[in-house]
Amino acid sequence: MCGITGYTGVNQAGPILLDGLKRLEYRGYDSAGIAVRGDDGIKMLKATGKVSHLVEKYNETPDFLGVCGIGHTRWATHGIPNDTNAHPHLSADGKFAVVHNGIIENFAEIRSELQKYGIEFKSETDTEVIVQLLAYNYNGNFKLALMKTIARLEGSYAIGVISADHPGTIYAAKLSSPLIIGLGIGENFFASDITALVNNTKNVIDMDDGEVAEITPDGVKFFDHAGREINKDIRHITWDVAAAEKSGYEHFMLKEIMEQPQALKATIEPRVKDAEEIVLEELKNLDMKRFNRIHITACGSAYHAGCVGRGILEALCRVPVEAEVASELRYRDPIMDAKTLVIVISQSGETADTIAAMKECRSKGATLLAIVNVVGSSIAKLADYCLYTWAGPEIAVATTKGYTTQVVLLAMFAVWAAGEMKTISRGAYISLVKDIIRLPERAQRALDLNSRVKTMAERYNSNSSLFFIGRNMDYAVALEGSLKLKEISYIHSEAYAAGELKHGTIALIEPGRLVVALCCYEKLLDKTISNIQQVKARGARVLAVAHEGNRSIFREADDVLTVPVTDPLLVPVIEIIPLQLFAYYVAKLNGCDIDKPKNLAKSVTVE
Repeated sequence: MCGITGYTGVNQAGPILLDGLKRLEYRGYDSAGIAVRGDDGIKMLKATGKVSHLVEKYNETPDFLGVCGIGHTRWATHGIPNDTNAHPHLSADGKFAVVHNGIIENFAEIRSELQKYGIEFKSETDTEVIVQLLAYNYNGNFKLALMKTIARLEGSYAIGVISADHPGTIYAAKLSSPLIIGLGIGENFFASDITALVNNTKNVIDMDDGEVAEITPDGVKFFDHAGREINKDIRHITWDVAAAEKSGYEHFMLKEIMEQPQALKATIEPRVKDAEEIVLEELKNLDMKRFNRIHITACGSAYHAGCVGRGILEALCRVPVEAEVASELRYRDPIMDAKTLVIVISQSGETADTIAAMKECRSKGATLLAIVNVVGSSIAKLADYCLYTWAGPEIAVATTKGYTTQVVLLAMFAVWAAGEMKTISRGAYISLVKDIIRLPERAQRALDLNSRVKTMAERYNSNSSLFFIGRNMDYAVALEGSLKLKEISYIHSEAYAAGELKHGTIALIEPGRLVVALCCYEKLLDKTISNIQQVKARGARVLAVAHEGNRSIFREADDVLTVPVTDPLLVPVIEIIPLQLFAYYVAKLNGCDIDKPKNLAKSVTVE
């Protein structure tokens, strides 16, 4: 859950590395550092806190010169955030510097072994064992020393290394952590994420597990785990750096909330033919009739999208569907076989728990279908089939357009699958497709309807604890609405199935307590209104989310956010939007770091 980048060429590496780290800061922001190979060896700068602190140090160090270097922005896993534990790490002999994303699971064993040889460690990190072991293995052959080193490592890693003895050369290696090579003219790059590269190049190569790259200004060579040179395909990036900029918005999160109509359109339009047929070319060889159950697994917001997907799939396909967090599934010895379809959801495509769950499901014989946003990611490669959301880059740690595009793609898959399985009438199929096509304009309508959400945030931002309630699809959305609020505003928030209030939670309702009631699943609206009345009787204040034109809810709730009327199976795509805005404005009013909330990172590549 860190960001790494590297550059070698003819330009000064410092500004390029710092620009890359700014774009990677969503992956970690408790410390940062850069190292360059200068005229007199390796130079390093580190700073605790955000990348801006490192930039200040760089600006105060005019002699920090070098045309080959590596950089890192950290989300701490081993050792507290401080300058000593910040990356890069330098070998005891000063010959090597390394940056690393991932976890070295056997670091304690290697550290103990090297200490017996008299090697002294300065940090508490697992990463330092990489550079000390590399120096120990070095006999003049940079590549061979790295190959011997990574052969000892257990866990996950994306590594970038520079050497005092080899000016202009960077070696990179990958196992279960993302790593991308960027190709230029007279210069080349590496990074954890495309966002760090698009300002300099649109041509990239995705590294696969077990591979090593030798990066020089003149070119890049790739080697397999045995050291044999291999050929790799070049991929051209179609979006530009403006897509990863704020475009005048104060925060990336607000920009990405506002981008949802366009993101939904990009996800939907290429997959609809003649306004009445869903075409999923990626699944043309997938026989849905052979599955007797479906299992959805994911983490965080992606899991909440899966909870929505469970309801849609069961309603349309009439097969049992389970949704489970990947960190639990991977250890549960789940019951599945060749007749099980497992749908795996991840924005980054690199979520460690989800990857482990996929491997567990594959060992049971299940077929794996991935829904991800990042092309060429680990989950996309591991799956048997893959659907991309095409949401574009999402920089804010708290997902918004990533979540809604996951939900709409699950809905499209469910309609397509129901058509394949003959569990839906032609009329119902066409009706749902037409409603899906309308989702982008309805998302825009949801944004336009809720211009007063900031006022409501001002009214309720002082609550220290609150609850979200809903039934059926509304409950699934309540889970995500609650998570959005707690992860960026740090306010305690819990989501409950509204019918469960009377089984314990209602004991926590007291005068002034805010309850957010989701009221768009109109089949059970009367039941939800009854729950609203129960909490109101105990002094709670109620903020409801309801369909536009529903006047009855105004008699029950203190405040109401409205969304356009949408098919019950599709309303979660629209219903979450005002809750995203509510969370954003509450966090802003409370002075929180919205794009980079404390203790969180965008791509969770560790267990």
